[in-house]
Amino acid sequence: MEPSNYIGVSRRPLDVEDYIDIARRHWGWIAGPAFASLVIAVVVAFLWPNTYVSYAVMRITPAQIPERIVASNFNSQMAERLNSLRQDVTSRESLIAIIQKHNLYASELKKRPMEDVVEEMRNKIDINIATTGRGNQKMVGSAFHVSFAYHDRRHARNVVNELVSTFMDENLKMRRQQSRLTTNFLGDELKESKETLDRIEAELTEFKTRNIGRLPEETQNNVQAVHSLQVQMASVNDGIGRVQQDKLMLHTQLQNLKRQASAVVTTSEVAARPEQNDRLAQMSRLVVDLETQLAAMRENYREQHPDVRAAKARIEVVKRERDRMVAAEPKQDEGKARSVTDPNAVRMLGEIQSSINTVESQLQVKDLELEERSKAQTRLAEQLQQYQARLMARPANENQYVKLTRDYALAKAEYDRLTMQKGQSEMANKVEERSAGENLELLDPASYPIEPTSPNRVVIIALGICMGLTLGLFLAGAHEVKDSTLKNLKDVRAYSNLNVLSSIPLLENALVVRRKRRIVWVVWSAVVMLGVMAMSGVLYFYYFGEN
Repeated sequence: MEPSNYIGVSRRPLDVEDYIDIARRHWGWIAGPAFASLVIAVVVAFLWPNTYVSYAVMRITPAQIPERIVASNFNSQMAERLNSLRQDVTSRESLIAIIQKHNLYASELKKRPMEDVVEEMRNKIDINIATTGRGNQKMVGSAFHVSFAYHDRRHARNVVNELVSTFMDENLKMRRQQSRLTTNFLGDELKESKETLDRIEAELTEFKTRNIGRLPEETQNNVQAVHSLQVQMASVNDGIGRVQQDKLMLHTQLQNLKRQASAVVTTSEVAARPEQNDRLAQMSRLVVDLETQLAAMRENYREQHPDVRAAKARIEVVKRERDRMVAAEPKQDEGKARSVTDPNAVRMLGEIQSSINTVESQLQVKDLELEERSKAQTRLAEQLQQYQARLMARPANENQYVKLTRDYALAKAEYDRLTMQKGQSEMANKVEERSAGENLELLDPASYPIEPTSPNRVVIIALGICMGLTLGLFLAGAHEVKDSTLKNLKDVRAYSNLNVLSSIPLLENALVVRRKRRIVWVVWSAVVMLGVMAMSGVLYFYYFGEN
């Protein structure tokens, strides 16, 4: 019965009995998609390859030698270099080497380029470096783990071992390379500093050689030398004055002696009265003695001295007396007079001549002494002039010398600093060569995964059944909405507004009904068998095919 006349009438609300009736009428549309989803979910779940995750735990070990004893060549801690190490470990060259060594992704490489496979492998590598702290004050923990996901548990563990080994090797390589780089850099800087120091030292040495005695630090010595030379010059001048005074006294004494020698008469004419001649000779000797005494006084006293004046007066008196005696003596005939040698006069003349020789010798000594003192005076004057010239030239050389000295001090300090730093760097190199610095240590080795981490087959199958049931219910509902026939007495009463006295059941041919049922069961049996076979084959392949 088609409700064609009731197109504008809204459908009656459905109850539970109606929903059960709809499910009974369209059970095939519900069971079919549900069973198909079950088969598809089982096939997908068990054909989906297992993924095994192997992981290892590493930690940062501090340096075995304290940094206060041996300074490190690095300006960052190990934790801060882990990100750089992670990039090196997951680099394209490193991953390609691991793929080729363990023959990974063999089927994928036949279909895809190496770059895509490397990127897929990189996405399955997890290097978890935990950080603590907030803002810019984040610190890296001392332990971190390295994991890799692959469909083969043995290869997953091998790859993790390779990653751990690469981590440790790259760390040692990086530390030693950076340490050697630091040492080489300091060595080059030290070489340049040594060349600069040698150049400045050569300039300073050449300047000192060219300006010996005119250097600023020698100013005090030059002043002292000038003072000492002035003292010596004054002493030499005093000595020259004394020598000249002594020479003057010796010349005076020599003249006196010569006058005395010229005044001595060694022979005399003997007259007829010998007594008077003897007295005259005594007076002459007395004059000579007095003159000798006067000469001796003149050596010690001035001419105005009373003793000298008294001696002069006495000599004058004796000479007048002698002259008077000579004048009063009568003249004798020349034939009667005779010459007589006076032995006392000869002896006195010899003594005077000896004194003259002595004085002349002393004059020669004084001349030699005066010559030596004059030479010393000249030498001291030259030296004094040199030192004074040094003192006058000091301001002109001081600026250049101060600049050279300052440059030398700076270059020497820089050279000493670089020498110390290079020594520390070489010591740090030895520490790194012995692996005694900050290193990575394997805390937990790579695990051998027993159970796969994915896929979750129970979830996949449950999700497939839910999706199939949902699709079946949607199809059953669609057919129910599309079917506008009256299904039961409730529909008749609702849409015809007539009292129903009785209902006549639908009469169909029993043979046709049985044939339809047989066809349905055959179809369902075939579908179920095919589904069961597919699921059984997948399960067999999963549990027995891999082995």
